[in-house]
Amino acid sequence: MTPHSLPARRIVASPFSDPALDALMLPFAQGVLAWPSGPVLFLRARDGAALRQFPLSQLVCEQSFRPDAELLERAGLRVVADAVAEETRHALVLVLPPRQREEARALLARAVQLAAPDGVVVAAMTNNEGAKSGEADLKQLAGLAGTLTKFHCRTFWTRKRADSVDDARLAQWSALDAPRRIENGRYLSRPGVFAWNRIDPASALLVECLPKDITGHGADLGAGWGFLSLSLLARNPGITALDLYEAEARALSLARANLADAGASATLDFHWHDVTAGLPQRYDFIVSNPPFHTQSRADRPDIGQRFITAAAAALKPGGRLWLVANRHLPYEQTLNDQFGEVRVAGERDGFKVIAAVKARR
Repeated sequence: MTPHSLPARRIVASPFSDPALDALMLPFAQGVLAWPSGPVLFLRARDGAALRQFPLSQLVCEQSFRPDAELLERAGLRVVADAVAEETRHALVLVLPPRQREEARALLARAVQLAAPDGVVVAAMTNNEGAKSGEADLKQLAGLAGTLTKFHCRTFWTRKRADSVDDARLAQWSALDAPRRIENGRYLSRPGVFAWNRIDPASALLVECLPKDITGHGADLGAGWGFLSLSLLARNPGITALDLYEAEARALSLARANLADAGASATLDFHWHDVTAGLPQRYDFIVSNPPFHTQSRADRPDIGQRFITAAAAALKPGGRLWLVANRHLPYEQTLNDQFGEVRVAGERDGFKVIAAVKARR
């Protein structure tokens, strides 16, 4: 039996599954599409049982979000943060497009570009994350060869043929999530990263509440495209070194560019890292605007709580933490458990800034 004639397989969504991933693999599980023997690329890849039913020796996974990349690596899969360096053109390109429209269109355009002639591009999205729009976009870009609906998702695909690809649209959409200047040219950002086209109001409040006597070696946890670090360094010339931790590689590359433009005198280090796994160094101070939800957009206060725990473990005795969060998030118990002194340093527009000091013992 060749890889092109795999038997039909049954995929059943469970409460613990990834519905979009399950839907993405459905055409292959049902035998509607053949799994190729040639190279396969998976953009915004995620691991899951539905994926592992197929031969994966020629699979390359692009995943810029560190926690998801680590799960793929632990599964023994080849992972890259950016597939642009890959010269291979692929018999199959799998895509899990994001909700943000410009970013999703750019990702679909990349998928078509990275597919070999006559290669297949397959995408899946949940219905409440823009599935109908995604399907319409792929149809405009390269035509549709088929669709399926299941698990509250839509799966749609095309076969790359010269007479079906809209080359002008392909070029236009490829540039939609390119880095660009925002805030009157002050910062570099791009669609898809957190607060990509504005200064996040919570981060702005945190900056206003920071003192101007911060010194030593510190860290910015969940640094994004670098606004908080830039502001911190501008206000505190006594900072000697600053480490930026960010789970999204696309945001971290922007932070590198923004901090380079700032010409800061402090020693800078950039870490593509999942903060919830802990930090590798000890610090005099830490600042953070931690995330509190995942792609599902449901509140996940446990993420912020784990940021607080990681910060407490990494701070030296007497070290200081400044953190901003939505007012309703239940961080106080974790802060009180981990720190000797905790106070509210500022509140505005539904946000709160917490200042905490690690006990000296």
